[in-house]
Amino acid sequence: MKLLRHGRKGHVRPGLLDAQGRVRDLSGLIGDITPATLAPATLAALASIDPTTLPLVAEPGMPAVPWSGMGKFIAIGLNYADHAAEANLPIPKEPIIFMKATSCAVGCQHPVVLPQGSLKTDWEVELGVVIGRRARCVSEADALAHVAGYCVVNDVSEREFQLERGGQWDKGKGCDTFGPIGPWLVTPDEVGDPQDLALWLEVNGQRRQSGNTKTMIFGVAALVSCASRFMTLEPGDCITTGTPPGVGMGIKPVPVYLKPGDVMRLGIDKLGEQRQVVHAWNPELIDA
Repeated sequence: MKLLRHGRKGHVRPGLLDAQGRVRDLSGLIGDITPATLAPATLAALASIDPTTLPLVAEPGMPAVPWSGMGKFIAIGLNYADHAAEANLPIPKEPIIFMKATSCAVGCQHPVVLPQGSLKTDWEVELGVVIGRRARCVSEADALAHVAGYCVVNDVSEREFQLERGGQWDKGKGCDTFGPIGPWLVTPDEVGDPQDLALWLEVNGQRRQSGNTKTMIFGVAALVSCASRFMTLEPGDCITTGTPPGVGMGIKPVPVYLKPGDVMRLGIDKLGEQRQVVHAWNPELIDA
């Protein structure tokens, strides 16, 4: 099942994608896709509905984050060995965990707005993991039972803020619009093995990243288990799991960073595609 939300801020409606790729309206059944919706029993009830009995949405609005109420936006650093190499950083012995501000999360077609003073904003296609059941100190063997679904995440990153301004990575990771998510939240039954998904990203039509989740250093089950030992994972929390090589700061001999007018396209097998246009600082675009 592919769940989604669409519409401008204040007018977002819940929906699902049918087998023909058409949006069906869920607002007659649920007011929104919330953390409570992600519980296994609720997802099972929605999955039992024949999509053809739901109203067809002829003109869906702008894609929104596929669920509301995200409590934590957890990120994993250097989770692909070849990306660690291009960053000139050692392969981690256990997952590197940091946080993106939940306020950076936007829909998959929302403008990416460069923060004031940005010179080194970069791209990162990543697999997102959405929690559906509370997870606290869960074993790796049980971890995937706590996953409600998967999604595409662009972990947009300002490298100067992240690496050259002191402190934690969070400075360069949580800027407004730096967390495009979607277009859908896809339930595990449609995804299958999360460690066998191709992912890619293009900038201005040029392929920059190509990878597969099978080359993660720490797989999804290990990440959920590990994170749950440091914090309680609640329904609606999202873990974005690291990026393959090909980011802008790794391009040699001269790194390449995003500038106004650039267009990013990215996607993951079975999880859909995103497209964002990069803009100079403009608070009105952030709140669009």
